[in-house]
Amino acid sequence: MQKGTGGFLNPEQALSQLDIRPKMTVADFGSGHGYFTIPLAKLVGESGRVIAIDVLKEALESIISRAKLEGIANIEAIHSNLENPNGSKLSDGSQDLVLLANILFQSQKKPEIIREARRVLKDLGRLVVIDWLAGASLAPKEGWLISKEEAQKLVETEGLKMEKEFEVDERHFGLIFRK
Repeated sequence: MQKGTGGFLNPEQALSQLDIRPKMTVADFGSGHGYFTIPLAKLVGESGRVIAIDVLKEALESIISRAKLEGIANIEAIHSNLENPNGSKLSDGSQDLVLLANILFQSQKKPEIIREARRVLKDLGRLVVIDWLAGASLAPKEGWLISKEEAQKLVETEGLKMEKEFEVDERHFGLIFRK
């Protein structure tokens, strides 16, 4: 199993399993400082687009600065709270893929985030959930961890179909759903 920086999640290794292609439009919900956003932008290429959405303005500013340094021009940053209705500020059915990487454990409003992801996905679009395995080393002790089974049930309750599970690392689970 591959390790990321310092043994943490390796975004390139995880994304390599998701069939991300040029021209796709991808929303990175809870993008943070762009751990997945920058690699996503490289995968979709100049013909694609990645929308980084986060509640922290500083995190989004960091993504845009880093993208400029790396000559990446296909990232849009949206400052927003995904727990609110229409929280992403994106149009209905506008995204090929929505990524929820290490975001659900931080929220008590998981159904609202999943509902928003479903709303913005195109028909047959994919929702990817990557989150901490409870009890894994380095897993957060605070927050609202969700098990793989709970995540699957939650997303299926919102009307998406489980497509497959994929290997992330020894600390995270990965699930792919189809609208």
